[in-house]
Order: sequence, then structure tokens, then C-alpha cells
Amino acid sequence: MSRAIPAAKRRRLSPPEDDNKPAPAVKDHKASYLANAAKWDLEQDYETRPRKQKKDKENAKLPVRTTEGWQAPPVTNGAKEGEDSDSFLGSGSEGEEEEAQEVEVVEEEPKVSPRQQVLDAKEEVARIAALVNEDPEEHIGALKTLTALAASRNPTVRKLTLVAQSAIFKDLIPGYRIRPLSDEAMGEKVSKEVRKLRAFEQKLVTGYQAYVQDLAKAAKKSGNDASTAGVASVAYTCACSMLLAVPHFNFRSELLGILIGKLSTRHVDADFVKCRETLEKLFEEDEEGNASLEAVTMLTKMMKSRNYHFDESVLNMFLHLRLLSEFAQKASYNSVDKPEPERINGKKIKQQREFRTKKLRKMMKENKKIEKEFKEADAVVSHEERDRMQAETLKMVFVAYFRILKARSGKLMGAVLEGLAKYAHLINQDFFGDILEALRDIISTAEVSEAAQGSDDEEEEEDEDDELPERNLTRESLLCVITAFALLQGQDVTKSASGMKLDLSFFITHLYRTLHAVSLNPDIELSSKSLHLTDPHTSEAQPQADATNKINVQTTIVLLIRSLSSVLLPATALRAVPPNRIAAFCKQLMIISLQLPEKSCTAMLGLLNQVTKAHGRKVNALWITEERRGDGVFDALKPEIEGSNPFAGTIWESELLRKHFSPTIREAVVGIEKNVMESR
Repeated sequence: MSRAIPAAKRRRLSPPEDDNKPAPAVKDHKASYLANAAKWDLEQDYETRPRKQKKDKENAKLPVRTTEGWQAPPVTNGAKEGEDSDSFLGSGSEGEEEEAQEVEVVEEEPKVSPRQQVLDAKEEVARIAALVNEDPEEHIGALKTLTALAASRNPTVRKLTLVAQSAIFKDLIPGYRIRPLSDEAMGEKVSKEVRKLRAFEQKLVTGYQAYVQDLAKAAKKSGNDASTAGVASVAYTCACSMLLAVPHFNFRSELLGILIGKLSTRHVDADFVKCRETLEKLFEEDEEGNASLEAVTMLTKMMKSRNYHFDESVLNMFLHLRLLSEFAQKASYNSVDKPEPERINGKKIKQQREFRTKKLRKMMKENKKIEKEFKEADAVVSHEERDRMQAETLKMVFVAYFRILKARSGKLMGAVLEGLAKYAHLINQDFFGDILEALRDIISTAEVSEAAQGSDDEEEEEDEDDELPERNLTRESLLCVITAFALLQGQDVTKSASGMKLDLSFFITHLYRTLHAVSLNPDIELSSKSLHLTDPHTSEAQPQADATNKINVQTTIVLLIRSLSSVLLPATALRAVPPNRIAAFCKQLMIISLQLPEKSCTAMLGLLNQVTKAHGRKVNALWITEERRGDGVFDALKPEIEGSNPFAGTIWESELLRKHFSPTIREAVVGIEKNVMESR
């Protein structure tokens, strides 16, 4: 039998300081202390000691009367009455123990290396993905674990979790939109399978909502920090992939908000290009039109809120909409024309009504309901619904274009004008007049600005905003002329001639006035996005040109030839060109060809070759002096075309161009004269 060991007595380690009593033997105490000290486990005793919080003791004593009045007696935190206050273990150690008990013990998290955190996260994500893939309805609750894991402070773990969630949700999301259940629907008695499916759908929507919100928060925190910017880039990538993979599902507006928020910035980087290309692909693949309408509406609001200060490539996304090639009706920014009924000899075709019995009408009504349910089940979009969506989208596009025209945003003017030229066949007569008026205002402003440019150069330099680019008024004027004639070609002239006056003489006169100024431009063969040699005295880097962009990148000579082709070679035969106009332009074009660069001169002579081939009889008198019909002198500086008296002069410039150093130009001159001689 084992004998019970009595508990160690609490002994005084050092004797009290008392001069009257003799001191005990110190050696015996030291020997016993050193012998038992090795067996003590002080840390374990401290760990197992119960934590006590210090509580203020109640003061049960009566107040004491002093010279200053009645006062409460002080609370004593010392030892109890009767306890030996000069005890070695009891004097001063209790206060220290109580202070030690007051300190709250905080358990430190185990320190794990970042690499180990990534490995653990990979294993956890793989385990959850396997469970969800095995039985989604049973393990749908594991999505909360992924959401918690995505909130890790380790940026690598966050990136890994965001990408993994994207792949998991792509597999889980069905091909239909999940609507929220009302209180009445939740209270209905349904079968066990339906209840299980509803629970799965609601948990899926909740988890997906948390994931989209996490993407939005991560995308907004893109900053100078490399780790934060990396997480933001992954968030943009996941948002783009989810929008293209499941555009029909819930929270599409939140995904579009993430992408459009990035497109609202002026800094163009890889994430900006990724978001822009994603929206362009969405526009091209959207057969229904609902997603495109929502995206265009949000883009229009963003443009207005940014006061039209954004990159012009955002505006060029409108040219990727399917309605540009599928929609057949004409519209403006506030209305859409209804399709006209079919006519025979100018009379409407009346549909003959068939006689149907009451039983047949009832049967047809039931069949329509069944067909409607089948269409909803198959998710087939009707032509009427798609046309309605595209019509609303077209109105929003015209709203954005017209607002920018009114705002005179110099950075976006080229993209707007070329966009209107692309949409010319979809513009109705009411909107046509508003656009022409806006184009006239732009050209008039350009003429006034060029006239006052010499006197106000110093003032403009002081007031110039560094963020806004310098406006190229000549380029804008040429684009206005091209857009005006493109709008005219997009209209049905035979129908609209009676409804409005299609007079574009203002644009033709302005083009005639600017021929000499444009030909003297040293950058005539460069576009607004061409790479120029940097000034060696400045350290500013020139912006790089985007090779994929084909909007607003044409050179000045290309725009000039396009506008001249619209004036001299109209597409419709109903618009006959007067001989004086053709002769005046031919004489001016031969004059400016003498000072154009080689490539520009070749292009200009090619245009004259087509003009002489189409209108040789009207202008052959300029080359053949025997057939001269005009009296007086030709005035090349006359602002009016009719007042320049073109038939009073001859085209002697061809003799100088015959001796040009370029053989291509010499051959072009010979071809022009050949066309003139054949037209006699």
C-alpha cells in the first residue's frame, strides 16, 4: 500500500527582523529549499491557477466625522484582520499577484509561414471543390468556407480563392435566372424535392452575391501597393469571365458596375483593355439584347457623370452592337419609327379576316398559351422582344452621341462623328435635322477660332488645361463634312425630299475654302494617333498608338479625299453635281497637288482620275483651250464656288506634274488627260 504524502507546509523562508528573538539555523532552510526547488513546476502551477478578476470590496463601515465634515472611510485592500502583516509571503506579494491576474491573457495565433498558408489553402479549396462537384445540393453550404477563406490577409490565398470560386460558380449556376421567393411562396406546401431545390437555389444565390460583393471590394482597392493591385487585377479578370459565362444570371448589374467603374478612369492599362474587350464581346454575342441595353444605359450614365472626360475607346464600343447590322427601323434619341405597312400601288394592304367559329377561337387561344409557355421554357427570344430591346439601346446610343456633340468634347469629337456616320442608316428625319444643325455649329466655331487664333495665342496658352488635348479644328471640320454626307446617303432621298430640305451647300463651301490651308499642313499624312518624334528639349513621352483601334485614326489626307469623294462623286444618281462646282474643285485640286507630298499627290490625282472619268464632258474645257467657255479671270481665293469663275482658267499644272520625279505621278497625269480626251 502506498502511503499518502502530506501536503507541504507553508513555511517562512526568512525570519522576521526581530532583534529580541534568536535567529534559527539558516543552513538547514537553504538546504531544504535547494533540494525541493528542482521539483517545482512553477509555469504549470501558474497556468492551472484560476483567473480571477479584481472586484472592489463593499465598504460596510459607517461614515466618519472629521474636521472637514462627514466622509466615507477608506477602503483597505490589505490583509485581513488578524493576519500577520509582516509575513514574508503575505507582505507585498498579494498586490503583485492581483495585478498579474488583472492582465488578460491573449492567446496568440500560431505563426504559419505564407508558403504553408498557400499550401493549406490549396488543399482546402480542392477538398471543397471536390465535395461540391460530387453532390452540389448536399454540400452547398461549403461556399461559406470559401467566402471566409477569400478574406485572408495573404494576397496569394485571396487570388487563389477568387479564381477557384469563379470556376465553381460557373459549374453550379443554372441556365435560368433565380427569382427571390416571396413570403407567400415560402409558406406554400411543396414536395420534399421542390423544397430541397429551393433551398439549394437560395443558398447558391446568397453565396454568389457574397462573391460578387467581394469582387467589387477587391477591385476598388487597386492602388500603388503591388499585392493590392494584383488582387484587384484578379478580381477584374474574374468579373469579366463571369459576365461572359453567365450573363443571364442574377447580379449582372453588379458585374457591369465593376467593369464600367474601371472604364471610367483615364488611365488605360491591361485591366482597362480587358474590361473593354469583355463588353465588346458581350455586345457581339448578346442575341436577346437585354444585357446590351443594361450595359449601354450604365455607360451613358457614367459618361454624363464624368462630364465626358474618358478614353474615346469606351465610346467606340457602341460600334460592336448587333443592332448595327440587325435592326431595320429608324430612330432618334427620343423615339423610334414604326414599320410602315406594305403597300401596292400606294395603297395599304388590308388583311382579310377569316371567319372562325367560337370553338375554333377558343382552341386557338389555348394553343397560344401553350406556345407561350413552351417559349418561356425553351428561353427563346421572340423577334418583337429583341426589336424592342434594340430600339431602346439605339435611343441610348443616340443620347450619348448627341450630348457629346452639344458638350463640344474635343477629345471625343472624332469618335462621335465617325460613330454617327456608321449609324447614318438608322437615323430618322427628325434627328437628322438636329445633327446637321450641331455640325454647322461645330464648323462655324472652327472658322471663328481659326480667324482669331493669331491674336489670342498668348491668352489660350495661359488658360489651357493640361489634362485636355489640343483640338484639331481642321480634322473636326473634315469629319463634319464626311458625317453630313454619310447621313444624306443613309436617308431615302426620294421619300425625305418632300419632308425636308436636304441642302448641304454650307458644308461644300466650307470644304472649298479650306483646301489651300489643308494642303499646307505639314502633318497632312499623320493622324491624331500617329507617333511623332519627341522634342529633345522635353522629357514627356508620347502616347503609344493602339494597333487594334480603327476609329478616328485616318490621316488628314484620307479624310480630305473622303470628303471630296462625297461632294464630287455622290452615291445617288438623283443628286446631280453642277459643272461649275466640279470645274472649281478640279482647278483647286490641281493647284494643291503641286505642293502635296508624293503619296498624298498620288492619292489626289487618283481622285481626279475618277472625277474626269465620271464627269469628263463637264470639265474637259479646262484642259482644252479651244473649248474655253468662260470670260474674265479665275479667282482661286474667292470664298464662293460660283464666283471663282473656273472656266475662265486652264489647268496648266498638269504640265509641271508631267516632269515630277515620281513615275507614279507622271502616269496619273497621263491617265487624267486620257479620260478628258475620251470624253470629247
